[in-house]
Amino acid sequence: MSTTGTSNPQKVTVRDLSEMKARGEKIVVLTAYDFLFARLVDEGGADIVLVGDSLGQVVLGYDSTLPVTIEDMIHHARAVRRGVKRAMLVVDMPFMTFQISAEETLRNAGRILKETGCEAVKIEGGDEQTADCVRALVRAGIPVMGHIGLTPQSVHAFGGYRVQGRESADVSRIKAEAGRLEEAGCFSIVLELMPSQLAGDISRALRIPTIGIGAGASVDGQVLVLYDMLGLNDGFKPKFLRRFASLADQTRDGVQTFVASVRDGSYPAAEHSFD
Repeated sequence: MSTTGTSNPQKVTVRDLSEMKARGEKIVVLTAYDFLFARLVDEGGADIVLVGDSLGQVVLGYDSTLPVTIEDMIHHARAVRRGVKRAMLVVDMPFMTFQISAEETLRNAGRILKETGCEAVKIEGGDEQTADCVRALVRAGIPVMGHIGLTPQSVHAFGGYRVQGRESADVSRIKAEAGRLEEAGCFSIVLELMPSQLAGDISRALRIPTIGIGAGASVDGQVLVLYDMLGLNDGFKPKFLRRFASLADQTRDGVQTFVASVRDGSYPAAEHSFD
């Protein structure tokens, strides 16, 4: 599915992702929250661009994802849509937009698709009620990505951001959730913050692709928050994160150089001025 650099890139679809799993080709997912970063991530070759409710922390400055509204998600997803040409665009359903009922979930997901132009939504959790919501969306023709393990919208119930699936009861529950979401019709499932052995067992048991974050290498793909991956969010240092750039340092250096150049009169110079 690599089409980086082509003038008319082939759009990534649910079928493409399934075929990538069958071939053993890793799926790459990154978040984006605005037009320019979305364009760069898409041009860089990501298969899925996720407008995550992580925007609550890295864009809006909240302590968690819980305050994020559906209006926040739609606003940012519409900007991202303008920058994404090839990748599949997936939008998180924020807290309390899918927990009430299947009907409410369908109404909110339909609004997200209609107002943003995304191809799919992502829902956290894997209990029976969540599976019912997935079924309702799939029946309406809305593709759904699941999300189990550490689900940030349930951070208070988990007692913080902790690895899930270390106890036998949790292992059984998480495996059951994965099977339930596949049966309900999810096209893919995010596995977050769980032992690599458990994530590998789930990935081998499912027909649909798994996307890991803090779940080891035995999954079908990986997702990271863009600002974490680029080193912009340099105060965030979880064990699972590898930084592929150090843009926070470069940004601070650039700003300091700009400030100094303005104050010492070296900018703007003659070449930056109009006759």
